[in-house]
Amino acid sequence: METSSKSKRRYLSFTTLDIVLMAMLATANAVMTFYLSYINKMLNSLGGPVATSTIVGVYMVYGLLAYYIIRKPGTAAITYGIGGAIQCFVGTTYGIASAIVAALCYMVVAEAVFALTRYKRWGTGMMMLAGGAMVPLWFVCAANMFGYTAWSGQVLAITLVMRLLSGIVLCGLLTKVLGDMLSRSGLLRRFAIGRKKAEHAQGIH
Repeated sequence: METSSKSKRRYLSFTTLDIVLMAMLATANAVMTFYLSYINKMLNSLGGPVATSTIVGVYMVYGLLAYYIIRKPGTAAITYGIGGAIQCFVGTTYGIASAIVAALCYMVVAEAVFALTRYKRWGTGMMMLAGGAMVPLWFVCAANMFGYTAWSGQVLAITLVMRLLSGIVLCGLLTKVLGDMLSRSGLLRRFAIGRKKAEHAQGIH
């Protein structure tokens, strides 16, 4: 019983490596967001809100990737929180308020999704579901913050569908692919994803 309690505490607590990884991913996202803003402007000139919606999933990857690797409650809250704070300090094309609200939307939904599965499901379908689930709440907030409500109902519907697809593919599926690639490289041996892989390998042999 005591061993089980210690194991649970160890599972719930974040290690220094966990914190460093979350901070690194959040920092990388801040840099990536800076360059994505140029791509976003180009897409906007080519196809307006529908075109820019095709890449929204990429903005959410860092927090979901941290969750996929670390697999501990609160991972999204910390990672997206750090990411939002960094963007506030370095500046963002869309304003400080948008960085804070987006981070809050992402963390709330991601935490809820994995809590519902008791942090036990990490397959491709689950990650794609999580990526898509993070889209609607931020879309509603962004619609009111940036005046999307002035668009026609048809444009709003198409834009939401494109964002959902982007979240599913460019956030959820991409997270799974990146996480598995890093795991196969051996770089994540000391994280939950690496331990699960080792346990699976021992089970096979």
